Amino acid sequence: MEEFKSGFVTIVGRTNVGKSTLINSFVGEKIAATTNKPQTTRKAIRAIITRENSQIIFIDTPGIHKPKTKLGDTMLDTAFDSILQVDVVIFLIEATSEEIGKGDRQILEKIKQTNKKTILVINKIDLIKREKLLKLITLYKNEYNFSAIVPISALKNNKTEDVLQEVEKLLKPGPLYYEKEEYTDQTMRQLVEEIVREKALKFLEDEVPHGIYVEVEKMERKVTKDKKKIYNIEVTIYCLRNSHKGIIIGKNGQMLKKIGIYSRYDLEKMLDSKINLKTWVKVKQDWQDRDDIVKKFKFN
Repeated sequence: MEEFKSGFVTIVGRTNVGKSTLINSFVGEKIAATTNKPQTTRKAIRAIITRENSQIIFIDTPGIHKPKTKLGDTMLDTAFDSILQVDVVIFLIEATSEEIGKGDRQILEKIKQTNKKTILVINKIDLIKREKLLKLITLYKNEYNFSAIVPISALKNNKTEDVLQEVEKLLKPGPLYYEKEEYTDQTMRQLVEEIVREKALKFLEDEVPHGIYVEVEKMERKVTKDKKKIYNIEVTIYCLRNSHKGIIIGKNGQMLKKIGIYSRYDLEKMLDSKINLKTWVKVKQDWQDRDDIVKKFKFN
């Protein structure tokens, strides 16, 4: 019988390159917010994949960007710190890249410094022709001795199994760190916060989303008279200024209602239960530079 392997793997890349989509496709559950807006992921999120002969703990990290606040600094530290603390690195880039840009170069230099076993994953191959892909592979091959190079389309779930197989090859024999049925180390409250924040990011105007964070104020599970589960959840969406509060609530409360409806749909699927969701909006100026809040996003 094949020896059981296990280990920790970080996924690093620029903002909006598809890290969270890849994580969710591995797990088959939504554990990380995915939108077409940059810096959607703010903290390291662990996804647990237990296979026949292995357990892989993936860490989804914030995208590499130029920080402007303490939160931004913490997100960048989180991404780079994760490289030091894992067994294998997945470096995710976009197939549409013409050259090695500034963000990708930063990551590449950090990988070179640590000399970690690294798999280069080229995402969004459905958007380019084969010749362009081969050029990109050659460009990166000349920079680092990657353990493997895997072209994929995370959104279409194309070739993601190949990534898992390459990871397995690089793992050492090890224990089962988590129970087989577990797929994330996030608490139920954190998963709720991720879903509500994702919907807010999806529907709000560009200048608002990165000035919000979501906090579950109350979450209780009850059983109705006819023995059905129901969760009563109260969530606060914090924003930076009053003008943003108005946008989040929307005319006659329509935007907040929309965020609530779409969040409830995902939550009912995730929790397999009816959801009674109440959402509030409050202003908390400069929260992105407040140590007591920013520390929640640190890598641990």
